[in-house]
Amino acid sequence: MSTTSNTNGETDLPPFPGTRAARCPFDPPPQYANWRQAEGMQQALWKNSHPVWVASRYEDIRAVLSDPRISADNRRPGFPGAAPVPAAENDLPTFGRMDDPEHARLRLMLTKDFTVKRVEQMRPHIQQLADDFLDQMIAKGPPADLVRDYALPIPSLVISLMLGVPYSDHEFFQQHSDTLQEMNASEAGKGAAINALFGYLLELVERKEREPGDDIISRLLRERVATGELSQEAVAMNGLILLFAGHETTSNMIALSALTLLQNPGQLARIRDTDDPALVANAVEELLRYLTIAQDNVVRMATEDLTLGGQLIRAGEGVMANLPSANRDTAFLDEPDTLDVGRDVRGHIAFGFGVHQCLGQSLARVELQVALPTLLRRLPELRLTVPLEKVRFRHDMTAFGVHELPVVW
Repeated sequence: MSTTSNTNGETDLPPFPGTRAARCPFDPPPQYANWRQAEGMQQALWKNSHPVWVASRYEDIRAVLSDPRISADNRRPGFPGAAPVPAAENDLPTFGRMDDPEHARLRLMLTKDFTVKRVEQMRPHIQQLADDFLDQMIAKGPPADLVRDYALPIPSLVISLMLGVPYSDHEFFQQHSDTLQEMNASEAGKGAAINALFGYLLELVERKEREPGDDIISRLLRERVATGELSQEAVAMNGLILLFAGHETTSNMIALSALTLLQNPGQLARIRDTDDPALVANAVEELLRYLTIAQDNVVRMATEDLTLGGQLIRAGEGVMANLPSANRDTAFLDEPDTLDVGRDVRGHIAFGFGVHQCLGQSLARVELQVALPTLLRRLPELRLTVPLEKVRFRHDMTAFGVHELPVVW
């Protein structure tokens, strides 16, 4: 990537993502506010070695994520931080890392499983799971780790059931997905994790070919592989992406939201004490905006010279969409650093923007709308067992959150 528009050498560039202030762990790094005020965009160093332009203003990010000259295809030569994939499968179509029209074609094959209507039909089952995991946690008695005992198993089991992945294998999957989440993990380590997970999913796909079930993988085999539209390998790779994304982000949002509300008892009470589903749904949107846990994974590359947000970007240069910063932009929302579960935050971009918006956002919303009020109502005396400064936050992970959350009730 060229750095001709920056007077400093690449080694002098600030790191991205930045460092959160210890006293305000729920807020984005404080330098993002300065980046929003500066002209153009900030050039930063991503993953310690990839110079990228960082779009931090709300409107700039919407422009970046809707411009067809900005590519999401990490198979392009020079794409910053391209994820390691099995060498033999380097050209497998994965909808999240493709451009239209190929992206739209593949995404459409999966859309029916994540529509609002389909997800709403799953709400009673998700409610039952939340109650069951709380029953187990209460039966064991305090203290408990809210991540391990509640926040992680709900979305993990839901996406496993949807895909037809045995939940009994979740520890194997979690071990390798943690490696992929670590910002500072070696490329060799990430490559090994991807290979292990891809091999597991490919073996599962081959088994589903012989023993189909009522799940997404079996449906894709029946509707798309049998017609020659997809290969078994492509189903495995896209199944891996769905499995990874379907539990990692939502589990972090459940735990981090619970912790945030414990630090804001007035806002917690508004969720706990209402029987209005619209208020709960609105509260979830505000938590999604306020926390915006996707720290550094919305990366793109310019395919030609262009100017966005007053910044000249050369063909081949990387562009990062700084979602946490955008959702704290005063140009989008008044008093954005305040948590207010009653206000209207329509238009937030916690799930991204444009054609690559999160496919599973409707599922994530329902899981949060169920998990949070269920937890708060059934355990009204829920509280931390350690001071906030002792909580281990996931500063070094792609999805922000907490590693564990020790609680009593």
